[in-house]
Amino acid sequence: MVTTDFADFADMPAARIVLVAAISSGQGKTTVTAALARKLRSLGQRVRVFKCGPDFIDPMLLERASGAPVGTLDLWMVGREECRSQLAAAAADADVILIEGVMGLYDGTSSSADLAREFGLPVMVVIDAAAMAQTAGAIVMGLRDYGPVELAGVIANRVASAGHAAMVTASMRGVPLFATLPRQDRSLPERHLGLVLPGEVAGIDALLDSLAGQLAFDADAWSGVRVTRFSAPDGAPTASATPLAPSLAGKTIAVARDAAFAFLYPTNLDTLRALGATLCFFSPLADEAVPEDADAVYLPGGYPELHAETLSAAGRWRASIQALHATGRPVVAECGGMMAIAATLADPSGVVWPMAGLIPGDVRMQRRLAGLGPQGLQTSHGLLRGHTFHYSTLDTDLPPVAHTVKHPSGAPGEAVYRSGALTASYFHAYFPSNPAAVAAMFLPSEPR
Repeated sequence: MVTTDFADFADMPAARIVLVAAISSGQGKTTVTAALARKLRSLGQRVRVFKCGPDFIDPMLLERASGAPVGTLDLWMVGREECRSQLAAAAADADVILIEGVMGLYDGTSSSADLAREFGLPVMVVIDAAAMAQTAGAIVMGLRDYGPVELAGVIANRVASAGHAAMVTASMRGVPLFATLPRQDRSLPERHLGLVLPGEVAGIDALLDSLAGQLAFDADAWSGVRVTRFSAPDGAPTASATPLAPSLAGKTIAVARDAAFAFLYPTNLDTLRALGATLCFFSPLADEAVPEDADAVYLPGGYPELHAETLSAAGRWRASIQALHATGRPVVAECGGMMAIAATLADPSGVVWPMAGLIPGDVRMQRRLAGLGPQGLQTSHGLLRGHTFHYSTLDTDLPPVAHTVKHPSGAPGEAVYRSGALTASYFHAYFPSNPAAVAAMFLPSEPR
């Protein structure tokens, strides 16, 4: 239950919550959300940030900006009750909750607008005002009325001057211009899958501080954003509150963690722990072998194509994963993890490098997007939900044992490969959506 009736629900968790959205990708949502989070922190506010829709990189930057873990909200992949539970928990210990939307406000099934309407959240629209003035008002009115959504205000990005800001403000017909951000001499760097990882950006904290300092912030407009209160979840317990059967008790799962294997949901690790597994971490890029006591290995996605030469030369890593696979211990490889265990990987310049070779086949990068969007994998334990996003292709003679299903069309999605106890696919699974199916992947004798 979500409400704004303070008299009857004064003891409920409450916070000022806005969903930061735009007309499309490329408007500066992530930059603005990061700047706003850092700005509010500097003003003494306790800030929590969420990302709407499947994403790995933006949450890393937003965590850096806000100083707190960033959760994922998605009505289909995460589920309505789990989203509500996460928001209620955050509202209990935060003054402000910022939710960065995905793509354009109404894009996708479910969309950012669907999330806002489901929980009665006001929307803050980011517009790229670099090449417009009064037309900004028409865009904002359209975004507000098409759904409709409750509009809290506007943040204008790439504003050239105070006069430019005044023209934008005059076009809003009473909608508050909440903040402006000028054109940046230095922007957050990007590559083919999105922003460059924060740990790779020199002076990232200074850049975030600079963005926050340049955000012309209307404190009176912010004080007008209503407080949203959440009741405790009722009915069936949420996934995060339901104790899981310890089906992985006594198992040690080795997880690859470095710049080549950085794409995973933190809740995936929480789910493995809740299933009873002990986690240990290692770095293939540092040529660390898989820990000898590992009962299984999890290779998440990342950027192996940017580190193909290093991975190719990492003899201890390659030998150890080959040896583990030969013993019949499970390996779960997602997207970049699968790319790193193919026979070869061609980097973005076309140079071909030998990889670990657990899957016969060759991975090549391409300029055109090869897969994008929410998908689910049907298992004997029900649907395991997740998504896909990649620019590479795998050419292999290994026949797939299954395909994911695209949401909402139901069309066939990513191939799923098995070789012994290895499960590999471009599909990124959201483990909390079906813990039993996840446990089965790490237990080779279990039906999948």
